[in-house]
Amino acid sequence: MRIVIPCETDQLLDAPRSGHFGHAPWLIVVELDEQGSATSVEAVKNAEHGAGGCGNVIAHVLGLDADAIIAAGMGMPPLMRFTQAGVTVYADRSVATAGEVLDLFRRGQVTRMSPDDACRH
Repeated sequence: MRIVIPCETDQLLDAPRSGHFGHAPWLIVVELDEQGSATSVEAVKNAEHGAGGCGNVIAHVLGLDADAIIAAGMGMPPLMRFTQAGVTVYADRSVATAGEVLDLFRRGQVTRMSPDDACRH
């Protein structure tokens, strides 16, 4: 399973999480085996939000073959596009680093993001 966690830096599992998916400078991509152990962790520079808006970022993440995204915040258009593409989006705002959110995910303590959870802007 490939999980993407939007973050502020490229510090892998120590990276501070970004408050919003589309504006995160970095994506921490974690590959988990069937037992939930990380087999690889990499920092990937996020696409520019710029003129293409979230569309650039969405296409970039879809190109990473993500199975799931765990975000603190995400707008409705990305949430819908990821859901339609078969990528599960989870919401968590309780922890500060990519590693901490990964631990919550492994323990089943993150919930799927619903349209009611999506940012409105």
